[in-house]
Amino acid sequence: MPAGAKPTYPAARPPLYPDQEDLIGRRIALLSMSVGVLLAAAKIVVGIHAGSTSVVSDGLEAVGDVLSSAIVYAGLWLASKPPDYEHPYGHGRYETLAGLAVGALLLLAGAAIFWHGFTGLGEQTHLRPYALYPLIAAVALKIGLAATKFRVGKRIASTSLEADAWHDLTDLLSTSVALVAVGLTLANPIRFGKADHAGGMVIGIVIFFLSIQVVRRTVELLVDTMPNPGKMGQIRQVALSVPGALAIEKCFARRTGLKYHVDLHLEVDPEMTVRESHEIATQVKFEIKQHLHWVADVLVHVEPSSTPSLHVSHRRSAFEPVDGE
Repeated sequence: MPAGAKPTYPAARPPLYPDQEDLIGRRIALLSMSVGVLLAAAKIVVGIHAGSTSVVSDGLEAVGDVLSSAIVYAGLWLASKPPDYEHPYGHGRYETLAGLAVGALLLLAGAAIFWHGFTGLGEQTHLRPYALYPLIAAVALKIGLAATKFRVGKRIASTSLEADAWHDLTDLLSTSVALVAVGLTLANPIRFGKADHAGGMVIGIVIFFLSIQVVRRTVELLVDTMPNPGKMGQIRQVALSVPGALAIEKCFARRTGLKYHVDLHLEVDPEMTVRESHEIATQVKFEIKQHLHWVADVLVHVEPSSTPSLHVSHRRSAFEPVDGE
């Protein structure tokens, strides 16, 4: 970096306060639950009266959607609790566990819906045209809900909210399959009499395989998978921008709920006093949390550097002003 130049930091959106993030997530989960209850009731009631296995199966999947939204809401509420003596890293794992529960619920729902369609495959179906109405309404509503959850889930880094968005996509796919199955049966009941039951089986298969993706992503977080190289590079860049920070020996990060906890081994001039090296470590922690809103906390370990920099040979404190600033 040229002399006198000020460090640049990775561009980031303005951070939300933790209570704002939790509140937004819970509001979306409540909205999803409300919409899900209406859709589930409409599909099941209309499906039974219209004699459609696909519509009833899609309604049962919508019931699972309501339950998953309730799990997400509970997970976000528990994760918002502040750290305490027994949970010094906070309660963010509850949010991750909620995402895992959603994936497990999808697995069970997919298997049950497939079996329901399979057992009725030998029956001839006689449908009524109004079986299409709740399916058409569900497509429009689910597209809007899934897009909102994906956008907000990435914004607040919520695993459970993104998992619930995937659930909405499975619901959208299952509804599309039900639309095709019901449409074929209505168009030609003699030729496509079994299409309605086959549609229920396809819905179950789609839900089952997409649930595996949700479970896999959540398990990666539970086993403390490191963030992507881009995020790790941002941590290193911000840390090394602090005067007196010579190198980074090790850098680890693990996700706890919506944010990451970072462990950093920072190399400084070995001739520095304990106070001076502590000041640098404190400034590194402050800068990372200030510029990277997805970092909850930083633990800095100070290590003596084997190649001390000429820029810190005068042992200037990290908090002393720099000439020209």
